[in-house]
Amino acid sequence: MKDWNVVVRVYQYGFKRALRVLEELGQVAYSPYHNVLVMRVEDPIATLDAIERRAEETPAFYDAISRVSPALRAFEFHSAEEFREKARAMLAEWLPRLAGRSFHVRFHRRGPRDDLATPEIERFLDDALLDALIQEGTPGSISFSDPDAVIAIETIDDRAGLALWSRDDLARHRLLRPD
Repeated sequence: MKDWNVVVRVYQYGFKRALRVLEELGQVAYSPYHNVLVMRVEDPIATLDAIERRAEETPAFYDAISRVSPALRAFEFHSAEEFREKARAMLAEWLPRLAGRSFHVRFHRRGPRDDLATPEIERFLDDALLDALIQEGTPGSISFSDPDAVIAIETIDDRAGLALWSRDDLARHRLLRPD
């Protein structure tokens, strides 16, 4: 499935349980990566809520899922430079939500490209956001200890999904786990 907007990591022995339940909530497909499923749904946040409700009702389902990563924005890319430019442009739309706040970027890469190293991409996007916030007159800061927000980026091959989660979002949704 090329146009996914939710990535679900499952535990080794929970794959079949997770797949059965997720199929009830939306279109699900195997990814080419170990214990990673992708979904295409109308509303990724509503799907996260539905997954969490199911996990509360059925503890065995919660034990099957490691992490759920809804994408609030997504794009295709064909080079590392195209990824950097598109990600920076999309993240710039969230500058008002980051103004004067602490945050950090988390990048989870699955794909054959060696030119998208996780630490380098995280630093690049952190720095780009910090610079943009300074230019706006609303400086922010990088924090890995109880930040106001976390920007989560998932890639599978040449598609990226991005989301911005506040501290409250992370406290409310225990399956997000962007770090």
